Amino acid sequence: MAAHRRSAHRKPKQRPLTGSAARTAATLALAGAATAGSVTGAGAAPAEPAPTATQVRAKVDRLYHDAEVATEKYNGAKEKAATATRAVDALADEAARRTARLNTARHALGSLATAQYRSGTLDPAVQLALSSDPDAYLQRASYLDRVGDRQNGLLRGIRRQVSQITGVKARADQETERLAARRAELREHRTAIRTKLADARKLLDTLTADERAAYERAADARHGGGPSHADRSADRSADRSAGRAPVAAPNSRAAQAIAFAHGAIGKPYVWGATGPNAFDCSGLTQAAWKAAGVSLPRTTYTQINAGARIPRSRLAPGDLVFFYSGISHVGLYIGGGQMIHAPRPGAPVRIAPVDEMPFAGATRVA
Repeated sequence: MAAHRRSAHRKPKQRPLTGSAARTAATLALAGAATAGSVTGAGAAPAEPAPTATQVRAKVDRLYHDAEVATEKYNGAKEKAATATRAVDALADEAARRTARLNTARHALGSLATAQYRSGTLDPAVQLALSSDPDAYLQRASYLDRVGDRQNGLLRGIRRQVSQITGVKARADQETERLAARRAELREHRTAIRTKLADARKLLDTLTADERAAYERAADARHGGGPSHADRSADRSADRSAGRAPVAAPNSRAAQAIAFAHGAIGKPYVWGATGPNAFDCSGLTQAAWKAAGVSLPRTTYTQINAGARIPRSRLAPGDLVFFYSGISHVGLYIGGGQMIHAPRPGAPVRIAPVDEMPFAGATRVA
């Protein structure tokens, strides 16, 4: 009976498939494997092709342009932060001066109160009755009335000064909040600039040495680079001998600004820099006109409103020329369709044609 139970639970022996049954099973197995492979492949995204050198160059140019836009926003936020800092400092000085005057008034009031306490106080009628010299008493009473008036005046002055100090402190709190906002804005733009420049460097690193060199040559050509200083001097001499002398500046201030810009040629582009050893685009134009005794605002989008707007057909040496729809780049016009500008990271201050970028407007400073 036990043997029968064991045999009842024993698995039946499977016979090997042969002939057509074996072929059918093999076909089904292969079909299942193919189906599984197609399902797995459907879930995996195809690898993106690596960008071409042309695409890399276009992305790098866009990142450099975006970084310059962020740089001008950074410059504007920095200027506002400096203004807010000066306002906070001035209000702190004003509060300190008013507090000193308040303390002086309080000291005077305290001295007056002490003197009255030491002299004692009696009813004026009693003092008159007891006085051996009524005339002297009446004179003294008149003096005490004046002292009372002075005390009242001191109290009114103290109340006024306390109110003024409260107002100054409220304004200081407002300016401190503005300063904190400007500093947060500075950090935001600084991060954006650094991120975009780092992304540009990473993209450039994907190029071969030959592709990188080709990009730099093309960028130099777009931004007026290439010829050496000696070559440019020779070109200017050739222009003069051929009757194409550089256009004279319309006034001495424009001539001074141009002379400064010429002296900056070859100095590196550094975002946020205003000289003397490095510049960004608006930093260069600001420094050039500062050398001529003219104070320009810090950013491209404020410099364009710092003088009279003029059409491109009326450009004269010393004019500011602006580019891109967002007014994100500026150069100093020097005549003959040329300008001096600080192009971008890796490209130093140089002479370049005005038509190398989308023209947005021009301003005559003086």
